[in-house]
Amino acid sequence: MIVEERIYRLYPKKVGEFLRIYEEYGFAVHSRILGNLLGYFTTDVGHLNQVVHFWGFKSHNDRARRRARLVKNKEWNACADMLVPLIISQENRILIPTKFSPIR
Repeated sequence: MIVEERIYRLYPKKVGEFLRIYEEYGFAVHSRILGNLLGYFTTDVGHLNQVVHFWGFKSHNDRARRRARLVKNKEWNACADMLVPLIISQENRILIPTKFSPIR
């Protein structure tokens, strides 16, 4: 398994709007296509106005196939069009679990 971490840094006071739009228009599409949500979070200490989420994939190829399906999905693209103006920056990382990690 690999884990994709995505961090979205949002404009101040936009976290609530981002979450509302995502929950209403994007969550179902993401869940259906990406499949394995490990967690979805907001920040309370440190860098504020961030949304952080983790998705699990069987492999890099599994992730690539699922992301390719997602970017072609009309529902997701409509949601993304609403979310993008709220985002200052985005950071993505692929995390590889260690042999003793509870998530493997």
